[in-house]
Formats: sequence, C-alpha cells, structure tokens
Amino acid sequence: MGTTEDESATRNLITGAARISGGVIQAGAIHGTVHLHGAGPAAAPPPVPQQLPPPTGPFVGRRAELAALGELRGGPADCRRLIVVNGPAGVGKTALVLAWVRSLAADCPDGLLYADLRGHAPGGPAPAGETLGALLRAFGVERVPGAPAEAAALWRSVSAGRRIALVLDNALTAAQVRQLLPGSQSALVVVASRNRLSGLGVDGAVFQPLGLLDESAAAEILTRRIGPARAGREPEAVREVAAHCGGLALAVSLVAARVAARPRLTLAATAASLASDSERLTALRVDGEPAVRSALDASCGGLVPGVRRLYQLLGLLPFTDFSTEDAAVLTGAAFADADALLDELAEANLIEDLGTGRFRFHDLVRLHARDQVRGELAKDEQDAVLRRILEWYLATATAAERLLTPNHATLRRDHTCPPAAPPFGAADSQAALRWLDQERGHLLEGVRAAAAHGWFPLGWQLVDAMYPLFHRLRAFELQDEAHRLGLAAARRADDPAALARMLTDGGGRLRNLGRPEEAIRRYQEALELAQADGDAKAEAQALHGIGQAHLLAGRLAEATRCFREDLALRLSVGYARGAALTRVVLGDVALAQRRPDLALPELTVAYQTLMDIGEPYEAARALAHLGRAHTALGDHQAAERVLDQAADLFRSTGSPTWEARTLELHGELAEAREASQQALDCYEASLARYQALGAPDVQRLTAKLDRLREAPPAPAPAPEPAPAPASEPASAPD
Repeated sequence: MGTTEDESATRNLITGAARISGGVIQAGAIHGTVHLHGAGPAAAPPPVPQQLPPPTGPFVGRRAELAALGELRGGPADCRRLIVVNGPAGVGKTALVLAWVRSLAADCPDGLLYADLRGHAPGGPAPAGETLGALLRAFGVERVPGAPAEAAALWRSVSAGRRIALVLDNALTAAQVRQLLPGSQSALVVVASRNRLSGLGVDGAVFQPLGLLDESAAAEILTRRIGPARAGREPEAVREVAAHCGGLALAVSLVAARVAARPRLTLAATAASLASDSERLTALRVDGEPAVRSALDASCGGLVPGVRRLYQLLGLLPFTDFSTEDAAVLTGAAFADADALLDELAEANLIEDLGTGRFRFHDLVRLHARDQVRGELAKDEQDAVLRRILEWYLATATAAERLLTPNHATLRRDHTCPPAAPPFGAADSQAALRWLDQERGHLLEGVRAAAAHGWFPLGWQLVDAMYPLFHRLRAFELQDEAHRLGLAAARRADDPAALARMLTDGGGRLRNLGRPEEAIRRYQEALELAQADGDAKAEAQALHGIGQAHLLAGRLAEATRCFREDLALRLSVGYARGAALTRVVLGDVALAQRRPDLALPELTVAYQTLMDIGEPYEAARALAHLGRAHTALGDHQAAERVLDQAADLFRSTGSPTWEARTLELHGELAEAREASQQALDCYEASLARYQALGAPDVQRLTAKLDRLREAPPAPAPAPEPAPAPASEPASAPD
C-alpha cells in the first residue's frame, strides 16, 4: 500500500499484493470520532505447514529417478499431479520422495505436508479420520468432523486453491489415498507405497517404480556416509560391502552407520562378516523382504547392552513413533539417560529422529526389534513391559483430566506399579492439553492393546481419562472407537460404576453427533443401573442426558420433564454444580418455548452458583443464554452487558466455539436494535470463526447472512432454539 500526492489531493492506493486486516473504513473525508465495534482482534493465522521430516544427511544417488519424477510432474504449474512411487520395503522410497519434494518448496508456498499412513504397521493402517484430522489442524481447523466422509469434504474445502505438496508415506491401498486427496488443482500429491496402487490410475495418477540400488549407487552412499578418505583406502571392500547389501538403501544405510561409528573397524572386516553370512543375507526375510535382517543383526550386534535392550523393548510398543518419556518408562532410566540411549540408536540409523523430541521406527526395523525381544524375554515379562507403558499413559492422561475436567475425574485408577511423573506441571493446564493433543493416537492404540490383552479395567480407565480430549479438543475422529472399546471393556470387567460412566459419556458422544435416539438408549441403560443401585446422583446424570437428547430432537415437553426430575434429584443430594447446570438447560428450553420470562430466574441462579463454586466456563454459558433472554425481553442494555461478560470469560477459559457463538448472539442483539450493518459485521466475524473450527454451525450463520443481505432492515426474529453450538457439548456435569 502506498500514498501519492499531487497539488490538490491525496490518494491511497491498494495494490494486488496488499492485505488488509482488522476494521477498515473507506471514505473521502472523516470528521469527528470513529468507533469500531465487532469481533475484536483477529486470531493470528497458523504458520505455513512445513511437516516434512528433517533430512538425515545429504541425499545421494537416484539421479535418474529424480529426473524421472520431474518429467512425470510436467504440465502447467497449476495442474494437479498425483504421483505414486512404489517398490519393495527398504528400497529408499521415502528418502527419494522427501528429497524431491523438498526441492520443490518454492513452487508450494502454501505448505509441505506429510502423513504416515502406516500401511504395514502391526496395528493396521492409520484411520482416515486420524490423518484427515492432522491435515485439517495444520491449517488451523480446531474441530474435525467425526465422520470420515465429512472430514474429507472439509479437507477438500480447506485445501481448495492452495499450492501445496502432500506426501502420503507407507500407503496400503488406493482407497486409503483417495479419501485424502486435496481439493486444489494446484496441489502435488506424492504417494510412497510397497504396493503398486494401480487403482489410483482412475484418479489421474502416474507411477514411478523404484527398484534396487545398483552397486555403484550403493557404493556412493557408503562412501558419502563414511567419508571419501576412508573409502579410498579400501575401494574393493567398498564394492564388496555394497554388493552384500542386496541393493536395499536401508541395508546400506545401516551398515554405513555401523562402520562410521567404529573408526577402527575396517571395511574388509565388514565385508568378510557379511560374506560369511551371505546365505542368510539372501534368504532371511523380514515381512517378506530380503537382505534386511542380516544388516539389522549386524547393526544390533555392535550396540552396547543398554542401547540394545532399549532397542528390543521399543519393539513392544503398540505404536511406531515414540518420545524420550516412552523410552525412560520402558527402561526405568532417567530422562537424560534415555535421551542418550535414543541418540545412540539414531546414530546407528535404527530409529529416525523426527527433530521434535520424538523418534520412529521403520516398519521393518520395528519387526526386527520385536523379534529380538521375543527371543530374549518370556511372554509374562513382555506383558509386564507393555503394561508398564500403558499404565504410564493412563496416569499421565488422568493427571491431565484432573487439571482440565476435575469434576469428571472421579473413578478409580488401577496401577500394578507406581507410575512415573507426567511431563507437565501439576498446575500447567495448557501443557496438559498439548500433551493430550500430541498423544491422541497413542492413547487410542493403548486402548486397543489393552483390549487385545484382556486388560479390561485398564481399557475403560484409559477411555475415561481421555475425556478432556473429546470435551476440550473435539477429537471426534477417535471418539467412536474409543467409546465402543471402553463400553465393551466395562461390561467385561463387570464394574457397575465403569459401565455407567461409559454409557453416559458414550451417550454424550452420540448426542453431539446428532443421533439422539441412540443416545437415549445408552442413557436409559445408565438410568436403570443407577435406579437399581439407589444412586440418586447417577440417576440425575442419566436423566440429564436423556433430556439433552430430547431437546436435540425438538421434544421440548419431554426434555423439560427430564430436567425437572434431574434438578429435584440433584438438589436432594446437595449437588450444587449439577443443579446449576440443569438450570442453565431449563433456561435454554424456556427460550426455545418463547418464554424468556421463565428463563431469566433459572439462568440468574445458575450464573451466581457457578461463579461461587469457581466454574467460569459454565458460568459464561449461563451468561450467554441470559443475553438471549434479555434480548427477547427487549432489555438491550442488559443483553449487551452480559454478552460482553460472557465473551470475556470464554476468552479466558479458552473456548473458541463459544466465542463464535457469543458473536452470533451479539448479531441477534444488533438485529433486535434494527442495526443491520452491525448485525452483518457480527455474523461475518462469527462465521469466520466457525469456519476455522470446521463447525456445523456454518450453515446456520450463512443462512442468517443471506437473509440480512437480501431483505430490508427489519426487527430480528425470536431467538432460535439452539441450546449449544452443534460442535460443543452443552456441559460436563460429572
């Protein structure tokens, strides 16, 4: 943006490269004071994704293949290309793809994305919802739809028009890739797979098979890794070692790392050791692929005992990537000692350092480590190690649950040994939330592992501890499987309290997914259990859930009846928080019935109670509905006051969905005042936030904006029966 002056005028010029944010006024002249009202400062945009794993060193060889990929890309810059690089395991597909895509960074200004689809991992391929959730969060979408089809549609919308490169590593099937394709015609998608994935031909894919390295390329890699001076002293041995590696880039890298780490080990001795085992090098296989086990055996043979033991124990993990904390728990070592052991494994190219305090196995290396530990430890010892790491995840998730949703953390936890301390402070709720976000996939893998081993109490307790992940982080892509496994585990454990919790939490999940009838069936079973046990508090909780499901289905009379019974039970047992939450919903129902006069007293009492007991988030919900009631009663000044209070509380408690909802309520207030432009501004700001969250409320806001833009100014319609944003549970009453 620039300014030019002549003798009579000043003009502001906005060029095509300029970007404008915040409040803007276009005018010839302005006299007096200007006030801007609306959404407040815009949230900072997320950084441009740069997700490719860091290179482990200079990329060597494969010149012809790199050139071939360049030719396959071809075409105009804005033409989408889908390229599949396929070949046997360990041949170097991932290294080739990453090196090539890194070279294209300047052509992809909107980001370089990476997803490991885990096509051959022991636990099965990555679920579509998990991968789509990671891709959407990379562009600032905080709420991912639970249904994979909806998440895929949102991903296509979010990626539309973006010039990105997406690497899909370890793909298993064409269908797995197809649902992850972006919506941009300017996107480049590169897939690495052991399979040919010929079915992607109908999607316009082109294919680059990757064969074994020739001996000269293998020798070049070995020379670069160990240094030309050392290789130059034994040129014949370099060729022999390269030949014994069978053309697999993984085998070459492992042998090179072993030699590089041992300056006194000659290449001739290395070649002799490989030659003496040449039959095994050719015949022994890991997951059907030749030449790797022997190289891995040789690499592991040179490890010191502590490093070797960690390598073996890591093979017992139910997931492919892991942290230093995981290593410390497995070995019982201090964090610094575990970090040093991992450095040794990374130096030997047995694990990959992801550059963020996390590491991962190549699929074949992980299988080798698992075979090694099964040869060293008895089955009960292996189970004890796995149980130890799962109990650490349980203890850490429970610590986060107590920080983030303390009223939910009421059920017992069983530990066979004292767990290690969590990696965040006892009062650091933001760090706890980050840990849950980072470990969401591992927690679900832990639930699966517990189910597979018949550790049913551990299984339902893990699901129970994941509650803040669903309530605060909207991890709906994990919730369906987690609650299904948790409910099955609670039934098998024959634990009434656990079963009641899994039923009510699962009912809340179904309600939030817009499936009220299924939710009622879960809540009804929980109600019958509570009545049989004479547990009035649990009975009220089940009735509360049934009422919420009726409210979602539009059955207001049935909802009111359930909430009145619920309120009476909670008052009878002195459960002040639960009673206040029920009053919030009763006020909401009264608003839906066009009775703001009945809503006002319920919401006022609820707000005061929740503030008195230190529940600012829930108190803010009561204030938001109070604002709706004051708007409906025509008390616009009171409405503005309480909505401003609600917005401040939602910002302080970190609730972006309710921040968007409060902006929407400000728009309704502006409509009631017949301030159409202000209403438009508020609705547009609310819509932008809902879109960033991937919330289903977008449709409702779009309709409101269309109505305002097309119709002349008029008084606002009566408040809509919207008890809570569709993307956020109404409350956490436990």
